[in-house]
Amino acid sequence: MFRSISSRFSVRNKSVAAATTVLLGASGAMMAVTTPASAATGSAQAVAQKMIPSGQYQCFSKIVEHESGWNPTATNASSGAYGLVQALPGSKMASAGSDWKTNPATQIEWGLDYMNDRYGSPCGAWQFWQTNHWY
Repeated sequence: MFRSISSRFSVRNKSVAAATTVLLGASGAMMAVTTPASAATGSAQAVAQKMIPSGQYQCFSKIVEHESGWNPTATNASSGAYGLVQALPGSKMASAGSDWKTNPATQIEWGLDYMNDRYGSPCGAWQFWQTNHWY
């Protein structure tokens, strides 16, 4: 029997678990199972679908796809923008949580707040992005 250590964490943390899962075997020995990067991307998208209002998800998703390819550690080499939503500076996302560097849910929360505050909604941000290729 194997038991995932992630079962001890909150639902939010489980849904955005890192690309490596630690399992405990029946003897208590720790084992690591590496998940493909595409699974981590899928996890970020699944988290976003739960957090973003259904009528706004497609717009949010299009921005994130263009900005970071759903890579929560994406870094713009010239500007230093960071994460799923390419916050500049990335440390701005600390207002949504201290785990902003590694937790897609924190980045999604910050990005949604930013889009709502600045553009009224993710679809307002997407409309701006289509014209300017930035938001």
